[in-house]
Amino acid sequence: MTKVIAINGSARKDGNTAILIRHMLEELENEGIETELVQLAGKTIRGCTACMKCFENRDRRCVFDDDIVNEYIEKMAAADGIILGSPVYFSDVTAEMKALVDRAGFVSFANDGLFTRKVGSAVVAQRRTGATHSLDTLYHFLFSQDIIIPGRPTVGVGREVGDVDTDDEGIAAAKNAGRNMAWVLKAVTAMSGTHSLK
Repeated sequence: MTKVIAINGSARKDGNTAILIRHMLEELENEGIETELVQLAGKTIRGCTACMKCFENRDRRCVFDDDIVNEYIEKMAAADGIILGSPVYFSDVTAEMKALVDRAGFVSFANDGLFTRKVGSAVVAQRRTGATHSLDTLYHFLFSQDIIIPGRPTVGVGREVGDVDTDDEGIAAAKNAGRNMAWVLKAVTAMSGTHSLK
């Protein structure tokens, strides 16, 4: 069965970023696609040290095994689609999200592109500004991994938990992103029955 893994980089569990992601996942589920949401809130994730051990070991893992990064790399590699979400922290993504994509990206490169031709999307929750740069960070990761990105980005506006639900445009964008992702996933799945995609 086709599956999408969504990663919420917010330090606030079930906050505005999670709300936006869930609107995306609902559209995917309506199309019969299995989904899973994981949240980085409360988890400690170390940054990448560029030790290059992943290129030596080539075992689809980061050499540092004292946090949840390897578990999430495994989930991302096993999924057909990946959604990355973050609130805006000083005009960028959270430190936890940046640490995850840095380490996951290195491991992917070291292992012949673990995420190549998966379908991906990004979502950002902002209070006032900084969404463009935050999306840029997430999209740079997705592009660097040769991930297929359908449609427009999702940005929601809100400060307190639940505020984003009053942003009709943001909710509509999240739902549209979910539908676009489902469409591409179904097309890729149909093609993979007769063609080698990787």
